[in-house]
Amino acid sequence: MHAPINRRGAIAALGAAAVTGALDPFTAQAAVGAVAVRGRLHQSVARWCFARTPLTDLCASAKAMGIVGIDLLDEKDWAVPTAHGLRCAIANGFGSIAQGFNRPDHHDELVAAGSAMIPKAAAAGIERIVVFSGNRAGLSDGEGIANCVTGLRRLMPLAEQHGVTLCMEMLNSKVDHKDYHADHTQWAAEVVAGVNSLRFRLLYDVYHMQVMEGDVIATIKRHAPIIAHYHTAGVPGRNEIDDMQELNYRRIATVIADSGFTGFVAHEFLPRRDAMTSLRDAVTVCSV
Repeated sequence: MHAPINRRGAIAALGAAAVTGALDPFTAQAAVGAVAVRGRLHQSVARWCFARTPLTDLCASAKAMGIVGIDLLDEKDWAVPTAHGLRCAIANGFGSIAQGFNRPDHHDELVAAGSAMIPKAAAAGIERIVVFSGNRAGLSDGEGIANCVTGLRRLMPLAEQHGVTLCMEMLNSKVDHKDYHADHTQWAAEVVAGVNSLRFRLLYDVYHMQVMEGDVIATIKRHAPIIAHYHTAGVPGRNEIDDMQELNYRRIATVIADSGFTGFVAHEFLPRRDAMTSLRDAVTVCSV
């Protein structure tokens, strides 16, 4: 198993220059000469997992594969995908994995940061921002849910005004993110019910939820209406979604597509082999 990964640390080491432009974000699948694999799902790739590849090169390679989005970019890089006919599928958010909405003493800072980011994201054409519950640190599940609801409700009018969806990511607390609160789908679903806004939804990470609770396909079917974004990776190890791990990703992708999902399925695995070959293979698996 991998030690916990720091997304922001991986991104900070890149130093890739931003590129500006304005093209149709979905021209990637129709680009002349692109070796695009077509399917019903809009596929994306998490930038931090491919940190050794310059962002502009990753965008070019992704476009040729039929990928239409890049995940988890900071504001300085938001414009880079558009120059390649792609879009930033979900932006890095405010707060942190350990310090999120489950503690009231973080709310003022998070609401201030969210209030600044949401209009900027909307202006850049970004429709989703990732947010986190924070670590338990002794809180009960009920307290964590209630506190998240209270904090997130403060941002919903602005998110609704700008058409930006805040997506709480569920992470495993067994291997990668010890003590993280949103480590089960039902817990996060109760936050969604409490917030009661179409602009608050879930980021369902298949890897993390397989580690924590399994039953992936049934869970996706049950909660599909409140899932706005998906992440993939192999279990165990968070590597390629190939036949060396335990999940049937082609079937999972089919279930997601059959649910009528119109968002992004993003590859967030750590490649053990040639990175672009592994990414192309993952796109093929999920082209259903």
